[in-house]
Amino acid sequence: MDFINDYRWLDKVVLIVEDDSSNYQYINALLRESGLTLIHAKTGEEAVNICQTINKLDLILMDIQLPFMSGYEATEKIKSFRKDLPIIALTAYFFNDDKTKSLNFGCNNFISKPIDTEELHSAISKYLDS
Repeated sequence: MDFINDYRWLDKVVLIVEDDSSNYQYINALLRESGLTLIHAKTGEEAVNICQTINKLDLILMDIQLPFMSGYEATEKIKSFRKDLPIIALTAYFFNDDKTKSLNFGCNNFISKPIDTEELHSAISKYLDS
């Protein structure tokens, strides 16, 4: 695939919920050429607040292992008032029930870390190219 032509989302806004700065920088680098506007939240609480105040969000990339409020809890809260906002769970701890648990809490999709570039772009495309 030709990244420049296949993955361009100039008018889309993505919230990246990631407490680890190196993981955030990695995701940011993977999406740098996409044209996306990226917003960063370091906690579940911050993600919920952003979703309550910024209406122009098209997608969330949600780390599951967050301090204080887990990504599962943050997803559940966000989905209570933003039901149609797609959320892709990201986790370094992939067990068979993680995907099921993510979907049960309201996530629309699931990607395990380390993040594969093509898998990330394909998952994002599923929600932003419609």
